[in-house]
Amino acid sequence: MSLVLDPAAQDLLFREARTANTFTDEPVTDEQVQAIYDLVKFGPTSMNQSPLRVVLVRSPEARERLVRHMAEGNQKKTAAAPLVAILAADNEFHEELPQLFPHFPQAKDMFAGSREAREKNATLNAALQAAYFIIGVRAAGLAAGPMTGLDLAAVQKEFLDDDHTPLMVVNIGKPGPDAWFPRGPRLAYDDVVTTV
Repeated sequence: MSLVLDPAAQDLLFREARTANTFTDEPVTDEQVQAIYDLVKFGPTSMNQSPLRVVLVRSPEARERLVRHMAEGNQKKTAAAPLVAILAADNEFHEELPQLFPHFPQAKDMFAGSREAREKNATLNAALQAAYFIIGVRAAGLAAGPMTGLDLAAVQKEFLDDDHTPLMVVNIGKPGPDAWFPRGPRLAYDDVVTTV
């Protein structure tokens, strides 16, 4: 059985897509980011929690504040990317559940009394949405450079509050010269999938 998605789209989203390490100076517009979000917001999350929150780092001052919290090997590419997004989990996502999950009015109350349960759900579901976001960047014809090599606690203090937990930083733009490291190997189907 073959996939229904056109092979060119498969290549764009997965087979030919790579993590970019350099970018051109072509800007990434607010309209492009809006289009990315308007596509990926439909990706599933548990109880439609949708806890991903995105901070777009555009100003030179904010970029400088972020770069100093990146691991040394990530500083140069984060400083040079046309756009940088901080992807974070909203640990108070349950406040939106009456709107997002209206057919179960008790959903908000399920999470109201347990910060631990909210953090666990927010982290898992925002990570799902972060993956959708990266695919959305690719669907827009851009390259993404997701990174977790940074001081997350410092980024939280610098850009967020105690209710938002940063997950990663994503550099976004058109790939520049020598943007790609060699493609890393992948596990084979039989190494990953077990039938019981």
